[in-house]
Amino acid sequence: MNKFQLHQQLMMHLQQSLDNAKAAAKRAHETATSEENIAENKYDTLALEAAYLAQGQSQRVNQCQTDIDACINLSTSKSNIGELGALMVLMDELEQAKYLLICPVAGGVKLHWDQHSVMVVTPHSPMGNALLKQQCDDEVTLSIVGKVITYHILQII
Repeated sequence: MNKFQLHQQLMMHLQQSLDNAKAAAKRAHETATSEENIAENKYDTLALEAAYLAQGQSQRVNQCQTDIDACINLSTSKSNIGELGALMVLMDELEQAKYLLICPVAGGVKLHWDQHSVMVVTPHSPMGNALLKQQCDDEVTLSIVGKVITYHILQII
C-alpha cells in the first residue's frame, strides 16, 4: 500500500463521520419540528431541547466538512522532514515501532498501512508538535504522565 491509499483511507473515515453527523442532524431536526413535541405548557421543554440538539448536530456537520476540507489536499508525496502529510516510523526504547501520520485534524484515528497500524497525530498534540521539522535519525523526547519516553525517528515516508 502506498501513501495515497493511506490518504484515501483517512478521507473515507472523515466522509463516514460527515455522513453520520448529517444523519444525526436530520433526526434531531425532525424531532425538533415534530408536531408530537409541541409544548403543552410552559414547563414542557422537549421541543426546545430538541432544537438545541439540532443546532449542535448542525455545527458537528460543519466541523466534519471543515475536517474533510483540511485533509483533501494533504500531501501524499515522500517527506524529508516532519510536516503535514508525513508518515513517520519511530522506534521507542523497547524497540517497538510506531507509525504516525501527521494531519491537521483527526488526531487519534487509527488507519492501516501494509501490515501496520498507523495513528493520526495533529500538530496540536504533544507528539505531533514534537515531530514537526524533525528528520530521520533525530530523537524526540516526550514526558507522558510523568514518564519520559524517547523515540528515534527511523524513517519518514
